[in-house]
Amino acid sequence: MSTETTSSPPLDFDETFYQLTGNRPFPWQAKLFHDWFAQGKFPSSCNLPTGLGKTNVIAVWLIALAYAPVGTVPRRLVYVVNRRTVVDQATDEAKKLRAKLIQPVTPALVDLAERLKNLCALPLRDEAPPLAISTLRGQFADNREWSADPARPAIIVGTVDMIGSRLLFSGYGIGFKSKPLHAGFLGQDALLVHDEAHLEPAFQELLEAIENEQERCKEFGKFRVLQLSATTRAVGAFSISDLDRATPEVRKRVEASKVIAFHLVADEKKQLNGRLVELALAHKDSGRSILVFAHSVETVTAIVAALCNAKQDVQQLTGTLRGLERDGLVEEPIFRRFLPAAARGDKTVYLVCTSAGEVGVNISADHLVCDLSTFDSMAQRFGRVNRFGEREDTRIDIVHPTDFQDDEIDARRSLTLQLLMRLNGDGSPSALDGLNLEDRVAAFAPPPTILPTSDILFDAWALTTIRGRFPGRPPVEPYLHGISDWQPPETAVAWREEVEKVQAEWEDDRQRKQLEEYAAELLSDFPLKPHELLKDRTDRVFKQVEKLAQHGDNPVWLIQEDESVRVTTLADVVIAGKDDISGLTILLAPRGGGLQAGLLDGNSDVADDVSHLWLDERKQPRRDRNWDSDPKPPGMRLIRTIDTRPDADDLGELSDVKRFWHWYVRPTSSDDDASKTSKEPIRWQHHTNDVTENAEGIGRAFFPIGDDYYTALVLAARFHDLGKKRAVWQLSIGHRIPENPTPDDWLAKSGGKMRPREITAYRHEFGSLLELRLQPEFDGLTDRPQVQDLILHLIAVHHGYGRPHFPEGRAFDPEPPLGVSEADMADEVPRRFVRLQRTFGRWGLAYLESLLRAADWGATANPKE
Repeated sequence: MSTETTSSPPLDFDETFYQLTGNRPFPWQAKLFHDWFAQGKFPSSCNLPTGLGKTNVIAVWLIALAYAPVGTVPRRLVYVVNRRTVVDQATDEAKKLRAKLIQPVTPALVDLAERLKNLCALPLRDEAPPLAISTLRGQFADNREWSADPARPAIIVGTVDMIGSRLLFSGYGIGFKSKPLHAGFLGQDALLVHDEAHLEPAFQELLEAIENEQERCKEFGKFRVLQLSATTRAVGAFSISDLDRATPEVRKRVEASKVIAFHLVADEKKQLNGRLVELALAHKDSGRSILVFAHSVETVTAIVAALCNAKQDVQQLTGTLRGLERDGLVEEPIFRRFLPAAARGDKTVYLVCTSAGEVGVNISADHLVCDLSTFDSMAQRFGRVNRFGEREDTRIDIVHPTDFQDDEIDARRSLTLQLLMRLNGDGSPSALDGLNLEDRVAAFAPPPTILPTSDILFDAWALTTIRGRFPGRPPVEPYLHGISDWQPPETAVAWREEVEKVQAEWEDDRQRKQLEEYAAELLSDFPLKPHELLKDRTDRVFKQVEKLAQHGDNPVWLIQEDESVRVTTLADVVIAGKDDISGLTILLAPRGGGLQAGLLDGNSDVADDVSHLWLDERKQPRRDRNWDSDPKPPGMRLIRTIDTRPDADDLGELSDVKRFWHWYVRPTSSDDDASKTSKEPIRWQHHTNDVTENAEGIGRAFFPIGDDYYTALVLAARFHDLGKKRAVWQLSIGHRIPENPTPDDWLAKSGGKMRPREITAYRHEFGSLLELRLQPEFDGLTDRPQVQDLILHLIAVHHGYGRPHFPEGRAFDPEPPLGVSEADMADEVPRRFVRLQRTFGRWGLAYLESLLRAADWGATANPKE
């Protein structure tokens, strides 16, 4: 394949890679580019030793995307990590690459940035780089940037839960309206890199099933899966070569000195904590960074307490910290000592971790002290010490029992001990890799029971308009992780003011159901984000909830797997028992307490709502809420006003009480669908023109002008909001039209001081379908019925309904055109959905839908002058 162009010199991959990453490529990275990515080929598995820059797969992809023929390389790279971490390497790599493209300073980077920019369909605003990012943490956390322009190169970093649920049309925390968009953009034109795939065999098998199903259905968008691991189960994976091993830097890392010492304890339950503390304190005068791993939170907590009592500098890292506090650890002086480029201090510092520190965390300690785990876990721990081969005296102390219990986990631990003893004290990556692959796999943690998928299940998950559970559509979580008897269930916890502020008394099941539906709507407006959540074992969460209930029977919202809400109280949660909260999210009122240093603590009387701390890359909040006469947050638009005291006759009797609660979002970075509101009012024709222009740009990026896809997309954009020309809809956005309106009198979005009101269940998309039948341009396509079908479908679903139907009470038009049947149109919506999904596939159809949604959202977020 030639990478020459008429406007620039041939690609020098080594130089471009160096300018982009700051490192000369290892031979394996050059081979991956030349023999694979640049030719539009992607190995199914890469087995790469730790410390050899496996996250630079992202840089290899980016260069290939820029220089390979258009359509050869997927435009989105989806990087999936096993769990949310403090400093995940993929996020750091993505941010570093993006920074190099903002103001490129060398010819190689200028050419790369220009090529990537030319791939975009929509103009970049405010000197934005041609690479979009959405990550797990920090200012890029779960933003909309990656989906605003489907042609723009994008890196999306997420956990198995986050990415997996969205691929299955069941995204946690995004609302039913956005689920098809996420599924379409993650499941088409995407290369999914599954990091440390051996830790999540169920997810890997699910990805392969999705890939195979798309091949079977002949979906037109590329979806490729690459499992990436330093400890893979796969045979015949792409790996480093002898040429790599001969490279001095590679040799230094794979042969990094790590001396293993074993320490017996007769009674692990009673002696483990003390022995780990003793071995850790043996380094107290070394001035080094000491990493301590233990399998349980209780053990970690005990070790931290003992080291603190010994006047040592210690930091704790567990998966049970709330996201906000966990993100903040990276700024702590102790934690920073473990980062690769950290300056060495004079004091000894300790980082004590559970498995939360094993995967995806780019840290490198001087010494390691740990208990014995399974082989896959131990290999990850070894990879967090002397990671780059810079020390000659690194020591790994492993505490293990004399005898093992008669269960599957301990059987695997016993096999692991035997394998590690074969190493004769050499814990280097090359020594680990030299062990027999089958023996290593036999010592891994027991694989879960993997649930089989089917075309019927994929069909059921794709019915996103049907909310809640229904027969034949199980929750997706067991399909992401499998079912393991040895892994206890978990429960998530967060705190929100609305749990208290909109809590109302209910007299019967009907009123309670109304409250629960309203709660689900509020959480759809302001979805829970990773920085708000903590997660722990269900039994531990339940113990803390019991303590909280003793201090007061406060309200609780229980968020189910399907994102429906059950309104209850702490007392009722305790009565129902711990099994009732397994796998759920408990939303607590902050005034009830329960948070201490980022951890769930039933004895604490303090907690806070941090929903407003979802920040963009400029450190500006993406959303905010305020009261009554508080000033409107600059640059935001109002999406909801809640009367928290609806029974009050007037404001006078509540002059000292907060009553009206206003919810705002920042248009260019929030994740709502912006169906009614904007910062300022937008006229209907202006908005329609903007959406159509965006659709034309997106269409040109993917299809020849005039072909069926292009025609359907552009005409759907032109007619998508016809249904907004209804008096009741205009009134619902706070706009009263005159008796004889002119074209400029119709609005597409409210804004300014206008107040949207919930006065109708009418869906303007449905009205647009009825109006479309009267449009000559649409009528002229009678000889292209599939194009007509696609236009109708794109309009029907552009705010999330119509998959497969419009719910009862929403399939009507207050001003139906003459000669068009509302009932016939409503009946045809699900039939058309089935026809098109059979033609384009589940992810393919969702992808086509999302092209129009991107054009619409982009016009709302960035209206043209």
